[in-house]
Amino acid sequence: MPFYSQDDFYKQYLKMITNIIILSVLICISLSFWIVSMTASTYYGTLRPISPCRWLFSILIPLMIASRGFKKRSLDHGGAIGGLLVGFILTVANYSFFSALLMFFITSSKLTKWKGEVKKKVDSEYKEGGQRNWVQVFCNGGVPAELALLYMIENGPGEIPIDFSKQYTASWMCLSLLGALASCAGDTWASEIGTVMSHEPRLITTWEKVPVGTNGGVTIVGLISSLLGGTSVGVAYFISQLIFVNDLDISAPQWPIIVFGGMAGLLGSVIDSYLGAIMQYSGLDTRTGMVVNHQTEDTKHISGKPILDNNAVNLFSSVVIALLLPGLAWGVWPRG
Repeated sequence: MPFYSQDDFYKQYLKMITNIIILSVLICISLSFWIVSMTASTYYGTLRPISPCRWLFSILIPLMIASRGFKKRSLDHGGAIGGLLVGFILTVANYSFFSALLMFFITSSKLTKWKGEVKKKVDSEYKEGGQRNWVQVFCNGGVPAELALLYMIENGPGEIPIDFSKQYTASWMCLSLLGALASCAGDTWASEIGTVMSHEPRLITTWEKVPVGTNGGVTIVGLISSLLGGTSVGVAYFISQLIFVNDLDISAPQWPIIVFGGMAGLLGSVIDSYLGAIMQYSGLDTRTGMVVNHQTEDTKHISGKPILDNNAVNLFSSVVIALLLPGLAWGVWPRG
């Protein structure tokens, strides 16, 4: 039987109490969504209230996924709580949002852990298991969560087809959210696959060869991976539309969701790489031979300036794609 000191006992006790308090707060927040929805629906008579089944599903499923991610070390403690909150907001707003988020989380977690022993040799900041903290969760999921809240204010919770001729504002927000998630997925797929399978990346601003792991380095494999990453999110969203939307037969075609998901993944990765090349510091540590993101007396500058970190770059690129994608789609989306 293991021996616990008094300090260890107090730490475990404090952690348990903290978890109980946080879970209670999250339940209160989720209940407030339900109460506000019912009140708004009663007052205005136009918004759909959150049904008990939707509310329960939006609590239990994200809770199960966040708990599993924590046990599998895909998320740390703060990341699990942040993921639970983002997951609840997206799920209660639209099941298609949840499917897109789930596809991003599962594929990104698997790819981050894939060939970890190889990534340790080239990435000085690689974490065992690829754990994501709350900052990374909100940089990837904060924009989608905000868009999901705006979607509920505009349309109420529920699934609708993307159709600019009938649901202009809601369609705009749906594609913005899809673009943000697809952009993050594309960047993750590009970095996780490209780091392992490519050996001669080129800096996107100068096209010079740079070491593997350099911010702003791109490869053909990485670009193709980013396209596939965004496409996977688009496919998840599209399948959910087929399952949960009832009036697809009188709406605009939904298959462009897949195309624009792939486009968002590719463009998001390119923008992320460009920002990384000019606004993230990359240097070669002469002692370890690894690329590092901070300057020391033993590093040789490769590219970029120490203005943004990786999380900020991810956030900026997802915001740009969220703003651009609906405008690109509006002009060419088939009309119902």
